[in-house]
Amino acid sequence: MAWCSLMSIHIPTIDVGVLHTRSPLAAAGGVVVGSSFWRSSSRNGSPFACLSLSTSTGIKEAVATDKAPAALGPYSQANKANNLLFVSGVLGLIPQTEKFISDSVEDQTEHVLKNMGEILKASGVDYSSMVKTTIILADLKDFRKVNEIYAK
Repeated sequence: MAWCSLMSIHIPTIDVGVLHTRSPLAAAGGVVVGSSFWRSSSRNGSPFACLSLSTSTGIKEAVATDKAPAALGPYSQANKANNLLFVSGVLGLIPQTEKFISDSVEDQTEHVLKNMGEILKASGVDYSSMVKTTIILADLKDFRKVNEIYAK
């Protein structure tokens, strides 16, 4: 494996009513699905923001598309929760064969970004919504090549 990528995407809005009508998820692990911000004060009067988290399963949705490789384990290609999208690790596999596109890090990088784009499209977003990406390289010598392709 040359590399995989994980990312969090901010989705502008999700109709929570629609999410409640979807079939239940078959996924392991907890996803943050509810949050609220409020302001509070410390003892010296300086305000700070607090985050309240909920693990309610009522407003999360698994994302799946056959245009990208299926998840290799008991997880989803991505999960929507509140106004966030969490994309699982993505590899440079051909969806129909589940084989790597080639041994070339350049080919795998191009293909993983294509696969990720299909997952984003199935989620109703695109790369412009991306907040964070983590790329894991098998060989740090490939950093420049991967970075050049990623920059496109």
